[in-house]
Amino acid sequence: MKQPYALVIIGAGSAGLTAVGFAAQLGSRVALVEKHRIGSDCTWTGCVPRKPLLKAAKVAQQMRTADRYGLVPVEPVVDLKAVMAHVKSVVAEVYEEESPEVLRADGIDVYLAGAHFKDPHAIAAGEDTLTARRVLLATGAHPFIPPINGLENVDYLTYESIWNLEALPRHLLVIGGGPIGCEMTQAFRRLGAQVTLVTDRDRLLPRDEPAAARVLAEVFEAEGISVRYDAAAERVWQDRDGIHLGAGGSELVGDALLVAAGRQPNVDALELDRAGVAYSAQGIQVDEYLRTSQAHIYAAGDCVGGYQFTHYAGWQGFQAVRNALLPGTSKGVTDNVPWTTFTDPEVAHMGWTEERARAEFGDAVRICHWPMARVDRARAEGDTTGFMNVVHKKDGTLLGVTIVAARAGEMIHEWIVALERGLKVGDLATTIHVYPTYSTAIMQAAVHIRVENLLSGTSGRVIRRLSRLMR
Repeated sequence: MKQPYALVIIGAGSAGLTAVGFAAQLGSRVALVEKHRIGSDCTWTGCVPRKPLLKAAKVAQQMRTADRYGLVPVEPVVDLKAVMAHVKSVVAEVYEEESPEVLRADGIDVYLAGAHFKDPHAIAAGEDTLTARRVLLATGAHPFIPPINGLENVDYLTYESIWNLEALPRHLLVIGGGPIGCEMTQAFRRLGAQVTLVTDRDRLLPRDEPAAARVLAEVFEAEGISVRYDAAAERVWQDRDGIHLGAGGSELVGDALLVAAGRQPNVDALELDRAGVAYSAQGIQVDEYLRTSQAHIYAAGDCVGGYQFTHYAGWQGFQAVRNALLPGTSKGVTDNVPWTTFTDPEVAHMGWTEERARAEFGDAVRICHWPMARVDRARAEGDTTGFMNVVHKKDGTLLGVTIVAARAGEMIHEWIVALERGLKVGDLATTIHVYPTYSTAIMQAAVHIRVENLLSGTSGRVIRRLSRLMR
């Protein structure tokens, strides 16, 4: 009989791939089990394919608005089949670096099969039975399909199936105003489709600052996107005229429907009861070290619920392996998770929102609102839509940042390091930043905050008096 694996990982998405790579580096005997494709959602239907689609849409938009730069604008001719072929070629390139052959070359046993528990230490992987000292569940999530009357009788799309489109819809209906719904809405509008987005909320991107949602709403309106707020999807049906959507008391008709109403953890097929692992519809239950109700079984990523981001899942996968295979423990659950929605402009966030900060610290909270119109690089490239909001205390302690800008996803990383390492505003204000860059805004805002603090109150009066004496 084969020796038990030190670790068996079920699921080869972001959490599973990060985890198995780390475990292999540690020299552990490790197995990876995946029932679909290595890379899972992120590689095949999520983060990776969305980016080349968004890029193609942005190029199309730049072509039709080229007169902003002194060039002759043209209306792009969009062949969606060709665009999707480009998207799939990018996916294939990424997959080459994480294929089963590559993983096996690193000493990892890969099983392409469905998996379920037979007992707490035995896992069925297709026709094989694996035994493991430790187990990591990284099974991800799938599209949440809301209970809308008639939806089961309609040919609707999700973030998984939209990549099979070969012709551009004339009118795309989108249910959901979160990151996926907003990204796909703008992409298909820029590619030439009419798009209507419906959301049961009073704004887009409900997790982000209201000011960020307002900017994005204005951009959508300017680009000809129709958004219906406070409009819960109630009924759907399909006939020769197309797909009908009843929402918020109105009837909309389109030829394609994208349901982007969130994601739900994958837990049902694992037979977790046989392993004694506690779970619910919200995900697998874990403690702060990612241990389940069975001390030798861990879970990481989207299957545990909470924040569902590729980077958070990867971080959790690493932490789970560290806790499973090395002495001591490190926390694998945090509320301090950054994110970016890759619309144009992008919306990035780290730390506390203004609302949360004021609820905690009241009048001690300060807000620095720095418009991108004050950033020379943004002016040069015509990307002045947006702002950076820095939430901080009077003493310069950073609490949170929201950036709405063309390159917000790149700009946010400096703030991530600052917040994680306990840096203060002054640390960023005195750091030289390359000019002209979008990140110049960080130094500008930090200097503004620092000088404003220095010149307030008694210290300000002293500094001004000293300055007059030095003239």
